[in-house]
Amino acid sequence: MNIDKLQFLQLDQEGLRTLIQWAENEGWNPGLYDVEGFWAADPKGFYGYHLNGELIAGGAIVSYNREFGFMGLFIVKPEFRGHGIGRKLWFQRRDTLLQRLNKGASIGMDGVVAMQPFYEKGGFRIAFKDERYEKIGVAFEVHSSISPIEAEDFEAILAYDKKCFGFPRPQFMKTWIELPNNKTFKYMAGNQLKGFAIVRKVHTGYKVCPLFADDAEIAEELYKACLNAVIGEPLYLDIPMVNQDAVNLVKKYDAQYVFECARMYYGKVPDIELNKVFGITTFELG
Repeated sequence: MNIDKLQFLQLDQEGLRTLIQWAENEGWNPGLYDVEGFWAADPKGFYGYHLNGELIAGGAIVSYNREFGFMGLFIVKPEFRGHGIGRKLWFQRRDTLLQRLNKGASIGMDGVVAMQPFYEKGGFRIAFKDERYEKIGVAFEVHSSISPIEAEDFEAILAYDKKCFGFPRPQFMKTWIELPNNKTFKYMAGNQLKGFAIVRKVHTGYKVCPLFADDAEIAEELYKACLNAVIGEPLYLDIPMVNQDAVNLVKKYDAQYVFECARMYYGKVPDIELNKVFGITTFELG
């Protein structure tokens, strides 16, 4: 195959939909409405290779207001693998994203174990390990301080999210919270937001996306609310292993290990309050 004939093009929403369908085929278990959430983050943040007019490979290179980038959703169609297309695409995506960002801005990604040495050769460094855990939803009494997220909570949610993500992402978060079939929870102490969680429907079960909280006790109550909302269904939580309280939480509730990857950064590691991160938002966009 002559990979020089490949066309590197920005994807439209249908192209993004194709990538997410490929992700489902790969067993990545994406959300039913991820197209809408991902597109809201950055409509210009998805690129792929076309061969004779057909999309054969692609991925996300999302820019958060030029301050921070994130690479994910990196897939080559199976029948086109083994020709160097993935390597070529990955470096072209990285370089294109750097051009889309302010000078000196960092890029994040969540890399699977097998690919981490390749990503390190491309300038990324491991910051911490992520592990996914599964537990079947079960009935719990929901704490009296927990209630659904409402429109008037948005500014407080966004400020809290920035502490845990490192950068503001209002367009993404507003759409993400409001995706169909989502279940949302906030923990309030008086007028103070002390944590929140979002649960979205994925092809198999549900995913917590994210779970941010001031401390272990609040995180536990939010996790119980999430489990209570999906009784009998698998619930997945992606935890940063550097947060020992998050590790203790999945152990306490006997959640089962599924797989792992690592949060990696190109450039400076963002200033994140990892002690508040009990579940990351998404491996695809950060």
